[in-house]
Amino acid sequence: MQRLINRHRLVVAAVGLTAFALFPTATAGAIDTAPDTAAPQSSKPQMDSLNRGVISVHTPGGNRVSWRSLADDPAGVAFNVYRNGVKVNAKPLSGPTSFVDKGAPAGAKYAVRVVADGVERQSEFAAEDSLSMNAVPGENGILASSRDVPIQIPSGGTTPSGEQYTYVANDTSVGDLDGDGQYEIVVKWDPTNAKDNAQAGYTGNVYLDAYKLNGTRLWRIDLGRNIRAGAHYTQFQVFDYDGDGRAELAVKTADGTRSGTGQVIGNASANHRNSSGYILTGPEFLSVFRGTDGAVLATANYQPPRGNVASWGDNYGNRVDRFLAATAYLDGTRPSIVMARGYYTRSVIAAWDYRNGALTQRWVFDSNTAGSQWAGKGNHNLSIADVDADGRDEVMYGSMAIDDNGRGLWQNNTHHGDAYHVSDFIPTRPGLEVFKPSEWTNEPTHWMGDARTGQIIWSAPSCGCDNGRGVAADIWAGNRGAEAWSASVGGLRSATNGSQVAARKPGSINFVIWWDGDAQRELLNGTQISKYGTGGDTRLLTGSGVVSNNGTKSTPALSADILGDWREEVIWRTSDNRALRIYSTTDSTSITRPSLMQDRQYRLAVAWQNTGYNQPPHPSFAIG
Repeated sequence: MQRLINRHRLVVAAVGLTAFALFPTATAGAIDTAPDTAAPQSSKPQMDSLNRGVISVHTPGGNRVSWRSLADDPAGVAFNVYRNGVKVNAKPLSGPTSFVDKGAPAGAKYAVRVVADGVERQSEFAAEDSLSMNAVPGENGILASSRDVPIQIPSGGTTPSGEQYTYVANDTSVGDLDGDGQYEIVVKWDPTNAKDNAQAGYTGNVYLDAYKLNGTRLWRIDLGRNIRAGAHYTQFQVFDYDGDGRAELAVKTADGTRSGTGQVIGNASANHRNSSGYILTGPEFLSVFRGTDGAVLATANYQPPRGNVASWGDNYGNRVDRFLAATAYLDGTRPSIVMARGYYTRSVIAAWDYRNGALTQRWVFDSNTAGSQWAGKGNHNLSIADVDADGRDEVMYGSMAIDDNGRGLWQNNTHHGDAYHVSDFIPTRPGLEVFKPSEWTNEPTHWMGDARTGQIIWSAPSCGCDNGRGVAADIWAGNRGAEAWSASVGGLRSATNGSQVAARKPGSINFVIWWDGDAQRELLNGTQISKYGTGGDTRLLTGSGVVSNNGTKSTPALSADILGDWREEVIWRTSDNRALRIYSTTDSTSITRPSLMQDRQYRLAVAWQNTGYNQPPHPSFAIG
């Protein structure tokens, strides 16, 4: 099976990116610790090797079957659909990857096979039976579908100060942990006493679990008492870093972290918590764990070390422990781990390679070395994108970008913000754009910029306020390209020039999702999906028995294209924390395209989605 997976590595098409000449930009701040191994432009990036992700849902009209189109499907590809081993379509199916098997019984199993040049091909995966979904009521009589993945709640506990706590399921990520072509889910368990960095107090331990979609738990990792719980502490990455066809988990660890196989990192008895619950002493590590069983594969000292706590902007431990994480193809071919510390003042970003069982530091960017103009630029989130069209990814870090070689690519004299979006929001101009609201009261309230240079294309005047929410996405067909809106600016704005294209802005400023069948995204907020309209939003789905995460952020456990056709699924935790409920659309679509997970930028966005203040994933191209 492993030989087969490696043979079928998938290539991500550079859809929607326009090549253009580079011009000189300021570079600063990199400390190189590994040779530059930039790949030739013809090299094929190492990506997930996916099966067809077939799902079926029983409806009054029959079983609706949906599956993935893949980037390396041959031209003119068609498909045959099999129910319990018997072909059910009269002739090969082309176009959108869905089929209604009329009159079929509930519980039937389906498989999909490629037909190329009139010849049917066997699946490259040994087993690829469909996942059954349950039909659930949407709004206005339109059905959706859902599937529960049972999860196992950790036991609660009591802090040294006598506070009792229990556990809630928090952010999740996905990766093919066992190489079967299907994504597994990694879920972070937060204690109910998790803290913002500005809040004193002890917290319970943080756990990371891995589950197959049938609820089988593969492993549990206990990060231990020396990792504090909260949205800014534990950023975990799930990705295949060594190219063996199975994803690993990369996360910050400390003394007492216990692996899925019982290995203990560092000193098991060490307790570095101070009387305020902060952890400001003791060693810090970066560890990589095996996806199949959670065993430790490699551990290195975390970069950068905390050093003098006060040098990060305060002396009690708020700014020093602000962490971000991502995955990036810094050589254009293989993924690297990106770990960052700080953004209000000093920002340090470290890139690592996990190859041949070892962690090797590639480079470190430090705003202290780069110069004061690079300080205070970071957000509570980040993005990864190839903004200069050279085949290698940049780290988009709020109001600055770090080139693939670890040197500063640009900074545009703006500062910290809470939301962040990078994509091809203006299809009529070359390259990608970045949209960011600002927390600084004397800077533009929000701005749209060139992602390659940081040059601001348009902005809204300062509102003298902290503009905490903003989104850019194509949500309305009445305007060409994407739209942008934020909490402190009225109306719906054109991404092209910032002009108001509708007086009414959406009823939510949070996530977006491709749900119905058109090219525009829908609004995802809390446990609801809605369609934007100039006269009011139309509810499409209200999740039942589920809750959103992260307090007022109201974010899903995950939103990503993980099953079926190119539309996105949403995962919420159930109210009793005993399952993750995956919702998928049953709407028809006339759009045919490969899985969004095969666009490199989108796949990387799903990996960093759990970081800091969660943001929705954006691809490198505009569907519309």
